[in-house]
Amino acid sequence: MNQPTILLTAPYMIPFLDRFRPVLEGYGLEVIVPKVEERMEEEDLLRYAGQFDGTICGDDRYTARVIEACAPRLKVISKWGTGIDSIDKEACARFGVKIGNTPNAFTLPVADTVMGYILAFARRQPWMDAAMKRGEWQKIPGRSLSECTLGVIGVGNIGKAVARRARAFGMAVLGNDIVEIDHVFLAESGIRMVPLEELLAQADFISVNADLNPTSYHLINADALAKVKPGAVLINTARGPIVDEPALIDALRSGHLGGAALDVFEVEPLPADSPLLKMEDVMLAPHNANSSPAAWERVHWNTIRNLLDGLGITHGDTGNTEKFGELR
Repeated sequence: MNQPTILLTAPYMIPFLDRFRPVLEGYGLEVIVPKVEERMEEEDLLRYAGQFDGTICGDDRYTARVIEACAPRLKVISKWGTGIDSIDKEACARFGVKIGNTPNAFTLPVADTVMGYILAFARRQPWMDAAMKRGEWQKIPGRSLSECTLGVIGVGNIGKAVARRARAFGMAVLGNDIVEIDHVFLAESGIRMVPLEELLAQADFISVNADLNPTSYHLINADALAKVKPGAVLINTARGPIVDEPALIDALRSGHLGGAALDVFEVEPLPADSPLLKMEDVMLAPHNANSSPAAWERVHWNTIRNLLDGLGITHGDTGNTEKFGELR
């Protein structure tokens, strides 16, 4: 039997290849590591079609075309992280390709990021800091969070963690989801589930925490933004395409939307000519809300374990058992 080969394209693992290559090679795997900027697009992946049995990937575009071209050799796609919206699940099922990921991987750091943005906009620290450094002594008005309402779109693991944090600051919290939310959480958290239109009209801060799927694509579009409470702030740490970016830019330019905090974008990296880069009431980050050394470490090893499981390689009797056992 030929030596199994894997394609490793996860940007968070490549910088630490000296740690992981010996582990993978210890299981008899040959490792191909292409140059990756943010993700591998369809054409990038097609260049390697038929050359690998499994992959450790980031948000690479495993379209139906890619999966068909990689079959029947490709056995498993092990996604670094949680979201698998960039993988065509129907095509994987059709060609017998297993998918692995790490559910609930970044709940805590992402929820912390959302609260950081809420505090920054409510208390105006970045703007006061910038004014002071320009030589201005300007008292910019802020708000207490106890005076504000938060709307959480997508009340899954991250949405729940955001709601708990917001309630601890005294915020009123509204939620919206397409699935029924457990009544115990609702009673414990005090969150009130409402239709999307009501959430948009009442929330001072809107946190997008939904999965990207056909029901959420461009959920926040021009019509939705027109219903937003004037002066509200939109925070997106989920997936870029949930928000119609041109419509968002228009709402910011008109002043109807009071600000935005964006960790994700429709095109990543964000193009250098994006108007968002020059907007004063916009805070931007390079898809980094998951930043957490402890969380990354758990995901590294869980991703390797998912790969080995998908290739049918036993790993329980190795020196890495403790690391592999950290997440299930």
